[in-house]
Amino acid sequence: MQWYRCRDCGTSFQSVRRPEQKQQALFHDYVWGRQSLAQLAEKEGRSTKWIKQELDRAGRAPAQLTPSSTIIAVDTTFWGRHYGVTVFRSPILKKNLWCAEVESETPSIYARGYRELTEKGWNITGAVIDGRRGVAKVFSGIPVQICQFHQVKTVTTYLTRKPKTIAGQELRAISLRLTRCTEKEFTKYLTDWHERWKDFLNERTPCSCCKEKRWPYTHRKLRAAYRSLITNLPYLFTYQKYPELNMPNTTNCLDGMFSQLKNRLAVHRGLRRDRRYKLI
Repeated sequence: MQWYRCRDCGTSFQSVRRPEQKQQALFHDYVWGRQSLAQLAEKEGRSTKWIKQELDRAGRAPAQLTPSSTIIAVDTTFWGRHYGVTVFRSPILKKNLWCAEVESETPSIYARGYRELTEKGWNITGAVIDGRRGVAKVFSGIPVQICQFHQVKTVTTYLTRKPKTIAGQELRAISLRLTRCTEKEFTKYLTDWHERWKDFLNERTPCSCCKEKRWPYTHRKLRAAYRSLITNLPYLFTYQKYPELNMPNTTNCLDGMFSQLKNRLAVHRGLRRDRRYKLI
C-alpha cells in the first residue's frame, strides 16, 4: 500500500490495490526481483503457502503486439534431456512472438509456430535458424539464414579446437573466416581446400573390429565437417543477399535471452512443470 494526501482537505489515506494488481506485483518481484517465497512472505506478513497461491492466481500479462512484417530468429533451449522451449523472436522488435514447450527439437514444432504466427496476421519476411536438419525446409518460401556461430560450433565439434592433421587445421581456419568474407570468397576457400586434400579425404582403412571386410573412410570427422559447410553454404550468406531486410547472421538475440532466462530459473530451482513454464 502507498500513502496519498487529498488535495481538497489534506487528509492522508492509503491506496488499496486490486487483487489482480497485487498478484501481478508479487509475480514481478518473484521473477524480475529474484525474491524467494520466504522473502515475499516476510515482506507481506503472510505464509509461503499464501504467496504460492497468489503466484498461481496471477494472470499472464497480455501481449501488446500488433501483427506486422518482421524477420524472426528461431531456436530451442533445453533443461535436461526431455524438456525445452522453442521461441520465435523478432530481432527488429526485440520481442518474443511465440513459444511452446517441447520434449525434442523437430521441424514440426517450427512449422507449428510459423503457421500460428501467419494465421494471426504476422508477415514473416525472413528466418534465422540454428542449422538443424530439416528446419530450413519449413521456411522454404522466405529467405533463410543459418546462424554462422552455430556453423562454426558444428565444425569445432567434428575437428576440436586443435585439430591434429594439417587438413583439419586449415579447414577450421577457413570456418573461422566465415563472418569476415563474402559467399564467393568462402566458396573459393572451400573449393581450393578440397582440391588440395581430396586424395587425403578419400583414404580408407580396413575395419578390424568386425568379421566383415569393410573399408570405411579414415578421416570421417574431417569429411563430416566439410560436408556440413558445403550443405549449409546456400544459407550461410543470405543476410548479404537481402540487405534491405536487416537480417542478422546469428541467433545471438535468442542465445542472450536464453542465458538470462536460465539465470532467473536457477534462483527458483525445483519448480513444478506448470509453474516453471509460467515463469518462462
